[in-house]
Amino acid sequence: MRIILATLWLLVPLGFAAYHYGPGQEQVKLDHTEEFLAQARSAVQNKNWASAIESYQKALAKLPKENKETSLRIQLEIAKAKMQNSGLPEAREELANLVSQLNEDPTISSELKEETLSTLANARYYMTYLMKLEGLPAEEWEPEIEAARQEYKLLAQT
Repeated sequence: MRIILATLWLLVPLGFAAYHYGPGQEQVKLDHTEEFLAQARSAVQNKNWASAIESYQKALAKLPKENKETSLRIQLEIAKAKMQNSGLPEAREELANLVSQLNEDPTISSELKEETLSTLANARYYMTYLMKLEGLPAEEWEPEIEAARQEYKLLAQT
């Protein structure tokens, strides 16, 4: 009886090791992702946008592929940080792509869709402002402001 109990007791760590190196690796990835997200949130609070972008990108790289909605939310936060870090044109393009991805997937929450559309509308509005400051002709910036207006109207209707 003692031999059986001793054998079982010695096999317990083997079970933990098997879990850790098997299905537990996804939990380890999620832990790393959460660490990077915490760093990014801290950087956002301190208005250190470059550090926030870097931390969000690291979190996105560590995130398992199955967590699609979390991945899309991180991409949204990256675009927001880029807007604050003088990367408005790049962020606007990323937001436009993100909105099209969100519209194709019916399983994504409406809150995320609305927040992304709102951020895109803001980006379009600020892009229009920059275009006007640069002295571009109205033919170039009017479509941008019209798209922003339509997105704001769509958000108001929902």
